[in-house]
Amino acid sequence: MSEKLIIPDEVVISKIYYMRDQKVMLDSDLSELYGVETRVLNQQVKRNEDRFPDDFMFQLTDEEWSNLKAQNEMPSWGGRRKLPFVFTEHGVLMLSSVLNSKKAIAVNIQIMRIFTKLREMLLTHKDLLLEMEALRKKVQGQDDRVEMIYKYLLQFIKEEQTPRKKMGFKREGEE
Repeated sequence: MSEKLIIPDEVVISKIYYMRDQKVMLDSDLSELYGVETRVLNQQVKRNEDRFPDDFMFQLTDEEWSNLKAQNEMPSWGGRRKLPFVFTEHGVLMLSSVLNSKKAIAVNIQIMRIFTKLREMLLTHKDLLLEMEALRKKVQGQDDRVEMIYKYLLQFIKEEQTPRKKMGFKREGEE
């Protein structure tokens, strides 16, 4: 069975954050992707609390929420009365069992594939970064080229984590 991608991968990737040493997604972002209200998503989670232990889902602190909004230039989200919940990769996977629509299942499959790709990319770059760090320490002060390559690698990894703007030819009338 071949599924059509519902949402561009770049959109999903832009909604993955790194907090408490793990990749997470906000309840409001997930509800947007699934096409349900945040309140509905959170109600389903509450009805199935035993499926969402702390390592699957947790509520942000005031400080974490403020930092996240500041770092990602998010609007103040004034209508929000409670601090958001975030879901780890396992929590997102568990959501497919409580949100039983075809769209939720398709979006979940797509999110799981993206988490896997991100993990593979991180492992590849982490190994390279560790090797460069060892080389950098070995020749410290002797060769500025190693330092320059190390800085470029760090910049490359940082840029790769930021979603790119679409480029290319646009026909008349397209935005």
